[in-house]
Amino acid sequence: MKSLKASGHQLASSAVQLQSLHDEVADTLQLPLFHEKLQDAGLFPLLPNQPAIFQVNVGKMCNQVCKHCHVDAGPDRKEIMTRETMQQCLDALAKTSIATVDLTGGAPEMNPDFRWFVEEIRKLGRHVIVRCNLTIIVANPKYNDLPEFFRQHRVEVVSSLPFYNADKTDRQRGKGVFSDSIKALGMLNAVGYGQPDSDLKLNLVYNPNGAFLPGSQDSLTRQFKRVLFDEFGIVFNDLFAITNIPISRYLDYLISSGNYDAYMEKLVNAFNPVAAMGVMCRDTISISWDGFLYDCDFNQMLDLKVASPVQHVQNFDVDTLSQRTVVINQHCYGCTAGAGSSCGGTTA
Repeated sequence: MKSLKASGHQLASSAVQLQSLHDEVADTLQLPLFHEKLQDAGLFPLLPNQPAIFQVNVGKMCNQVCKHCHVDAGPDRKEIMTRETMQQCLDALAKTSIATVDLTGGAPEMNPDFRWFVEEIRKLGRHVIVRCNLTIIVANPKYNDLPEFFRQHRVEVVSSLPFYNADKTDRQRGKGVFSDSIKALGMLNAVGYGQPDSDLKLNLVYNPNGAFLPGSQDSLTRQFKRVLFDEFGIVFNDLFAITNIPISRYLDYLISSGNYDAYMEKLVNAFNPVAAMGVMCRDTISISWDGFLYDCDFNQMLDLKVASPVQHVQNFDVDTLSQRTVVINQHCYGCTAGAGSSCGGTTA
């Protein structure tokens, strides 16, 4: 399976995606646009808080091609952050008190300077989160020592696992992914991750395998913990339930499966002002592989840069960025529906 970009698909264009979302909400469904919902809730314009998370996408290269991927990542994506841009990120970070750096991709571990970057961030005394797809750990012998590397640098590991069985997981992420994920989780457990007497955090990410909103995060956590322990002896700390955002390959799935109208209507009607107040774009700065700044990872994939004179990490300035308003569009309904959705799970 190729990425949308490699296959020349029209949805590889962020402009096409944004136009489709606007037309779907306003014309096809004749529902309020997102900014109108925010206005009704007294939340427009959406303003940021002091940044607490410095999220860096170190590249779109990945060993998987998942059906729901909002990054359109895959082995054929060659966009990779250079060490020069990583150094600009480090220089920017050193001028702030931002405590957490969240590394994502693609598979961030495939960036050749990934380990150096983690080591340098830790020298600055910042907490590091790595969004690991799990299979990368067992995909190639050169990655087999990642659990030990993570342990050594006290990295918090956040791993996607669509479900606690092979059928649903493999349908979303590819044949054999569940089996490899269980192996990788076992390797992480073996070095202390997720254990009740350990400070090594291992969190899982659940996202629905279809055109529906996630169920209760607490209920899903209990189910995952019970089944994964009983059947595989796997333990973990928390589970984050994340709504699939209607962009990129998930948008393609919605359209091709005939679920686009119903899903967007569901998101709009489930808008929750409380969830909107807790969205991640309010306390996160997202940096792309080429150093540009965004309010969140989803805006990054739609090329919606921050509304600020400072748009690149080499010019990073917290005070200037704090004066911006958050850039919004119709995909934002995904983060504000029901209990809300963020990189750390529900927001309400």
